[in-house]
Amino acid sequence: MSSAPSPYTRKGWHSLGTVAQRLIAARFLRSIAQGALAVDFTLYLKARGWSAVDVGLLLMAGGLSGAVLSLLVGIVSDRIGRRLFLLIYEIGLTVGMAAIIIHPAAWIIVVTAAIFGFGRGANGSSGPFAPAEQAWLAQSIPGPRRGSVFSFNAGLQFWGMGIGSLLAAVLPHMIPGARGAQAYLPLFLLNLLMALINLAQIYSIHESPRHNAHPSESASKTDGVPEEHAIHRRENRALTLLAIVNTINALGIGLVAPLLPYWFNVKFGVGPAEIGPVYGLTFFLTGISSLIIGRVSESIGLIRSIVIPRLLGVVLLIGIPFMPSFTIAAVLYVVRSIVNRGSVGARQAFSLSLVRDKRRGFASSLNAVSWSLPAAVGPAVGGWFINMGSLVWPFIIAAGLQLGYVILFPTIMAQYEVKSPASP
Repeated sequence: MSSAPSPYTRKGWHSLGTVAQRLIAARFLRSIAQGALAVDFTLYLKARGWSAVDVGLLLMAGGLSGAVLSLLVGIVSDRIGRRLFLLIYEIGLTVGMAAIIIHPAAWIIVVTAAIFGFGRGANGSSGPFAPAEQAWLAQSIPGPRRGSVFSFNAGLQFWGMGIGSLLAAVLPHMIPGARGAQAYLPLFLLNLLMALINLAQIYSIHESPRHNAHPSESASKTDGVPEEHAIHRRENRALTLLAIVNTINALGIGLVAPLLPYWFNVKFGVGPAEIGPVYGLTFFLTGISSLIIGRVSESIGLIRSIVIPRLLGVVLLIGIPFMPSFTIAAVLYVVRSIVNRGSVGARQAFSLSLVRDKRRGFASSLNAVSWSLPAAVGPAVGGWFINMGSLVWPFIIAAGLQLGYVILFPTIMAQYEVKSPASP
């Protein structure tokens, strides 16, 4: 059986269609802005005099608000469509960035950062509106192609994050004579520009009726009520189990990842000029890893392509806090990211394969909530450890939680893996 062309070839890209192309392009541009935020935002807050606890609480607030909003967005978008929510996101982000640029009061920064998840390394996602975005993208792609297309999408967003991370090294130096928090003004100008471009992109495309996207996935609409109830129960059970294992994973990641630039600064005394290039290299290589994992997932399956890299990532995570220099710690961080984050696309494709199209907004939102809530608690706990002078324990606890995820995910979710038609 001949397989569809890879999305990262010219033929494969054109075969995706306008909607998928625009959504992927919008996420790529958004990831550039978020890559700069991932490096500079916590350092910006530090320049304003915020402690590690203050920063951790703000990141926690962003996670909690994102969890509540994403659940609402996912459920409602299944009923009224997905395009509206992405337009609201880009308009809101534009207004928030403009407000910070014009009047950077603490309450404006807190509200905007909490709603849009600043500094959390969202990899180009539309924050709490991501369930609508992912469901719309999945709707426009046939099921057998989702593993490769979502991995391609993840690869592009990592490259965008890499570009943004490199920009983060120079943005605080672009205004001559600016010091402290004022030097970070270009960071918010970059995010405003990307929001305006993406607003135009989303506005230019139209959402097709969901029942017209892939008829094979809409066949259940003619099923009898008993069979429909049985399908619902199976989907709900799968989503519940996925939420349980996601909660463990997200808590482990939230303890360390959002505060890592702050941790590097405290541990080794480095700033944006040193951290930015490390993040840039990390995201570029992770993008390549995502493409490779996307291709490999077609032959070995999504679950194994998720679990194997993450097991190695656990080992590398434990070693980072014990390294004697920033260079060695940065190398471990880069390698860990390559093997760990490269499976993001495969994880997204797996979670969306658990339900039919008409429930994908709900599935994506539940997935986001199971991620956002525990990930929101993580920075507050990690910030408390850092503030107490403990720079090792957040990594140890995070590694233990992520090891639990590696064990539980294949054990619990293997029964729900959908084999590609090209698989043996």
